[in-house]
Amino acid sequence: MKQTLMVKLAPNAEQYDALLETMERFNEACNSIADIAFELQTANKFRLQKVVYQNTRAFGLSAQMTIRAISKVSEAYKRDRSIKPVFKPHSAMVYDQRILSWKGLDKVSILTLKGRQIVPIRIGVYQEARISRIVKQTDLILHNRVFYLAVTVDAPEATPDDPTGVLGVDLGVIHLAVDSDGEFYSGEPVDKVREKIDTFKASLQSKGTKSAKRHLKRLSGRESRFRRSVNHVISKRLVSKAKDTHRQIALEDLKGIGENTVRHSQRRRHKSWAFRQLRSFIEYKAKIAGVLVKLVDPKHTSQTCPSCGFISKHNRKSQSSFICQTCGFASNADLAGAINIARKALVNEPIVSALPVGMG
Repeated sequence: MKQTLMVKLAPNAEQYDALLETMERFNEACNSIADIAFELQTANKFRLQKVVYQNTRAFGLSAQMTIRAISKVSEAYKRDRSIKPVFKPHSAMVYDQRILSWKGLDKVSILTLKGRQIVPIRIGVYQEARISRIVKQTDLILHNRVFYLAVTVDAPEATPDDPTGVLGVDLGVIHLAVDSDGEFYSGEPVDKVREKIDTFKASLQSKGTKSAKRHLKRLSGRESRFRRSVNHVISKRLVSKAKDTHRQIALEDLKGIGENTVRHSQRRRHKSWAFRQLRSFIEYKAKIAGVLVKLVDPKHTSQTCPSCGFISKHNRKSQSSFICQTCGFASNADLAGAINIARKALVNEPIVSALPVGMG
């Protein structure tokens, strides 16, 4: 399984300028290649290389940078052949082992238009423990005027345990997750941050000054970073619980959930949460930990009584309240859903294939 690690670069002023110039020239070359690829209607990188190689070298790129630029355009064009790929000046630049090498845990040797640069890096404990794995690809990224390396490595998958039970997990909007043990993972912290940022944004937008615009730019991404952090914490807790109790995790297949299936009053929350991100975090952490994840059909999980099995839409009295119309069983609706998800996995109902795993 592939995993992406973010490593911060700490170049001096001269190195920063060299990296910036190289990135801009690389993307300029990519746009030139894209013009020809679109004209020839080909995404075949070997055919493109024969046609564009010499012209691309004229941008000042090394031989290997040229190959990487051709590959980048080829992959982009394959994704949608109906439009010509366009690369912004500061789009990610692709590096491989020939043009980037690691010098211990504090430096990296990276090729620029001005030759090799030995650039200091800032690496955290999490990245330090994993950077020794086989590196597949490294992207140079510029974000808020700071350079990062997005390092794709091979992450070993543990041999799955033989589970003795199921931990059902219901993913929702009010509660980000509820498990069948009755533990609630609240969405309240996310909502508080979102509301605070929304209020601040509205205030800055109403001013419209240059200073306000600079503040708005700094706010960009703060909410998503916080949400990502919360999703990491929740997924880690769920996987650890399942691992420690020798259980597999059962989730609903929610690939059909979209704006039209969410109440209008909750759409801002739904969009802010990124539940697909949480599920992908659970899936990839589970693979690393050797915990099986099973996706079940979500049909009637919110309408079925966990006590007597009676199914009715009237059982769910509100977003949070579940009262069985037959036996009177009462519970939080999300908890009832989590219990039903676990039971569906236990009785071996058809498994829905998982979506591709995303990295965190």
